[in-house]
Amino acid sequence: MCWDGWKLELNWGSAIATTTFFPLDTAKIRLQVDEKRKTSSTPVLLVEIAKEEGISALYRGWFPVISSLCCSNFVYFYTFNSLKAMWVKGNTRATPGKDLLMACIAGATNVLLTTPMWVVNTRLKLQGAKFRKEDIHQTEYKGILDAFQQIITNEGVRSLWNGILPSLILVSNPAIQFMFYEGLKRKVSKAGRRISSWEIFMIGAIAKAIATTATYPLQTMQAILRFEPNKSRSQSTFQESVHAVINLLSQKIKKYGFPGLYKGLEAKLLQTVLTAALMFLVYERVAGVTFKIMGLSKMAKH
Repeated sequence: MCWDGWKLELNWGSAIATTTFFPLDTAKIRLQVDEKRKTSSTPVLLVEIAKEEGISALYRGWFPVISSLCCSNFVYFYTFNSLKAMWVKGNTRATPGKDLLMACIAGATNVLLTTPMWVVNTRLKLQGAKFRKEDIHQTEYKGILDAFQQIITNEGVRSLWNGILPSLILVSNPAIQFMFYEGLKRKVSKAGRRISSWEIFMIGAIAKAIATTATYPLQTMQAILRFEPNKSRSQSTFQESVHAVINLLSQKIKKYGFPGLYKGLEAKLLQTVLTAALMFLVYERVAGVTFKIMGLSKMAKH
């Protein structure tokens, strides 16, 4: 019951946070895909997009993204809990190692099943954008179903899994975050000192920022591969997928140096930290109300 409630809170929290900071995601993906777009900061870019395409452009593709997010959360938590039910029985206890392994398997399953949705919503999100790079392919999809149909007809079914290799590698992101989170927490809690809620939030935010920065180049490759038609870069086999990622990385470094791999990172870090802050606030509020209802107000305070 408590676990189901927590999952529901997380889904609602994710949807609210994604909606609130959606423009930051718009800024990030524009910078990732459009090599020729230059801007001094994220706020400046958001103002540029709003002026050129209207304020609604900042929320373009919101519904497909929210739909994909809900499906991804369902697949991930269903898989994770199914594995937990099988592996943690009777007196067998869950361990950090088991949790990490189950999280990786659940993450990989999620990627394999939901990548087609993310390919479609990436294209819908960028449809109608005014790119600085002139040779970017413009799509004309009427909606989610039409996007699926056109991609399958014009590029083949396999194109729905474009960018799957970076996506599978990015399953390691939570593992990196977990490693740094535990390490920082151990340092802060030396000599048995109790960690405050604010410190836990800060540790989590720092760990997430490190994991995001470490894996950001792969996130950029993922966005480009999802957006570009399969005709320009075949990803039919594992070898072709590896070649496509390596080729993209080498092209980026050759043209723009290593900083080119981190274009849009500012928007991503802002989105990550602000989302974490909002989720933390929502969780604390909900937990406080729950404790009061259950007559555990003292526990909530301590």
